[in-house]
Amino acid sequence: MAKGKPVVRGLRKRWLLNSVGPVILIMLLIAVMAAGTVDSTYYGSARSSLEAKAKAGADYFNTYTMNSYSEYYRTASLYVASFDESDVIELQFLNVSGQIETSTRGFTAGTSPGTPEIARALESGSVDSFLGPDPATGERIMAVSSPLVFNGTVVGLMRYLTSTRQIDRQVVVIGLSIGAAIVGVILLVVISNLLFINNVVKPVAEVSEAAKRISGGSYGIQIPNRYSDEIGELVDNINDMSLKISQSEKVQTEFISSVSHELRTPLTAINGWGETLLADESSDSRQLRRGVGIILKESRRLTNMVEELLEFSKMQDGRFTLRVEPMDLQAEFEDAVYTYRELFRQEGITLEYEDGGEIYDQPITGDPERLKQVFCNVLDNAAKHGGSGKRITASMTREGEDYVIRIRDYGPGIPEAELPYVKQKFYKGSSKARGSGIGLAVCEEIVQRHNGVFEIGNAEGGGAVVTIRLPVEG
Repeated sequence: MAKGKPVVRGLRKRWLLNSVGPVILIMLLIAVMAAGTVDSTYYGSARSSLEAKAKAGADYFNTYTMNSYSEYYRTASLYVASFDESDVIELQFLNVSGQIETSTRGFTAGTSPGTPEIARALESGSVDSFLGPDPATGERIMAVSSPLVFNGTVVGLMRYLTSTRQIDRQVVVIGLSIGAAIVGVILLVVISNLLFINNVVKPVAEVSEAAKRISGGSYGIQIPNRYSDEIGELVDNINDMSLKISQSEKVQTEFISSVSHELRTPLTAINGWGETLLADESSDSRQLRRGVGIILKESRRLTNMVEELLEFSKMQDGRFTLRVEPMDLQAEFEDAVYTYRELFRQEGITLEYEDGGEIYDQPITGDPERLKQVFCNVLDNAAKHGGSGKRITASMTREGEDYVIRIRDYGPGIPEAELPYVKQKFYKGSSKARGSGIGLAVCEEIVQRHNGVFEIGNAEGGGAVVTIRLPVEG
């Protein structure tokens, strides 16, 4: 598991980076945009309000009181004295030197505020504003200066200023609220993604550990499946793979043991009879014929087994090929039937053939040797596994666009539980008959390469039946 941990951490890190990272960036952008919007809304509204007051007051003074300086100063003093918003806004009148002449806070008269909008307003002759710390007190203020004009010349300024403490507090509160909401959203996204990725990482780690154990030889292990989604499907597939590998390993082990035994049996008989005949100095022809017959029979069985193994080897490494040509399927099948009929008779088994008449004159394209190998293997298999029935029937018919060959024995049949596996490589099931367990697998491979179908089942009335369907080609 130690080797799997960096992989899991890497998966979690990549997931968080790719899924949560963009969300965090988007939320930060939203926070910046919201902060800009709040700032411009609150400070912009306050600035617009002060600018409107300053412009309206300056227009009034420029229009009605700029007849003489004494009248201007008197009106300014009255205006300051009657200003009804002095609790939140300070109103000042400044001269061209930027010094306060009169103010709603009288103790500031004669001082110079020193904020930059004053010089700009005097120089440009237009309304200007300032937002920042007051040079005298350090308090954050907002100030708006509007020029007062007499005979086309700027002779002073009307200046409104107010503390931004309340606005700053509101902006901070709103900013904190937005920040808290964004942090909450980010935390929610992170936590939900961590919960999700942990639910993915845990089964992935289990699957990874199981895969390592399987690769290490622990075939057949099963992962507890507590999931009902794609992870659950993956766990089911891993469990199925593990089980099948275990079964395959068991079958191959049994195959090696079985083949070793099957090879040893004919070799023992051949060696035994060879030594017997060699040591027998008598001229008993019956004994000699019997010994030679057994040697030939066991040699034939050994040859067939070796050929099956060679065919299987070719199937495994891709050297299994066909030599196709136009062929008479009926002739090849009948040749196999007649060849085995006499052999079966000697063993007390009757082989019956239903030829169906000469209706198979339309040739097919195939490999005669390979198809005859299939027929011989199936007939031999019927004798080995169903010979107790002492009867085998073989037939060939045409059904639609297929030639159909059926070979049936009248033995005990195949147990229903074993039917799905009888064509698998190495599988022998409960049968005690000799063989490598790969003959039927080779047969199915040959038939499938002819675009045919190879089926095995139990016949009504007992016994097993093999059905071979091969397409007719014009």
